[in-house]
Amino acid sequence: MAHVDHFGAGWLSPVIAYVMACVGAALGLHCTMKALASDGRSRRNWLVTASVAIGSGIWTMHFIAMLGFGVDGTPIRYDVPLTLLSLLVAMAVVGAGVFTVGYGRSRWRSLLVGGLGTGLGVGAMHYLGMAALQLHGSVDYKLPLVVLSLAIAVAAATAALWAAVVVRGPAGATLASLVMGLAVSSMHYTGMSAVQITPSPQGGPLDGATATQFIFPLAVVLGSFLFLSSAFVALSPTEREAAESADATAAAPLDDADAAAATAVPRVPPPNTLTPDRSRH
Repeated sequence: MAHVDHFGAGWLSPVIAYVMACVGAALGLHCTMKALASDGRSRRNWLVTASVAIGSGIWTMHFIAMLGFGVDGTPIRYDVPLTLLSLLVAMAVVGAGVFTVGYGRSRWRSLLVGGLGTGLGVGAMHYLGMAALQLHGSVDYKLPLVVLSLAIAVAAATAALWAAVVVRGPAGATLASLVMGLAVSSMHYTGMSAVQITPSPQGGPLDGATATQFIFPLAVVLGSFLFLSSAFVALSPTEREAAESADATAAAPLDDADAAAATAVPRVPPPNTLTPDRSRH
């Protein structure tokens, strides 16, 4: 078996990877909460944004962590179509779980089904991304650790969606995103610890792109998207909040007029000089 190094870039790559997982989770959970407070097209749009945020955050976390991955005796390349497919799969499967929570009639059933779908989406993205690896050797996995990594992903996704539904306020969503980021990172390194690579004697050129040629620029783009979207979502009211604000604004002039009428001093009319004085008759 070849020696595998998961921290070739030191602690920088796992720390940045964890931060990106937290940012994606925080944005996705905030969008999910806004979706649950909205109706119609607005709810659908918030759920789509949540799917893209969580999926791209998980994908960015995985491949930033992979910048520290190395195998003795072989270079590493990535199959570009498979790498892009892993991103789309992450968004699609996570989206299925998020939409289940957003439109489910039974809260607990929706959480269980949504958490299962989202967790399996995390796992599908991870192992599909690993299938994109091109190196001189064969890649095998320790099955118990693979099962454990999937269990961590499902448990983390279910807990995060529960927090989005039950916990109210930004503090709860922030705490849930930190927990989900930690769980996604744990799932990644648990899955990576299951990797076994058997080197092959052939040393020809490998197809695909290096991490710095393809993955790093794409991760920077997705990371920028997540940070900018987080700021936009934080400042965007839901449909109900906008309606309540409009009602309050419309009612404010009426309230001022009523207050002015209530505090006005009543005017006493002057005596009518045209009324005859009957006391003279």
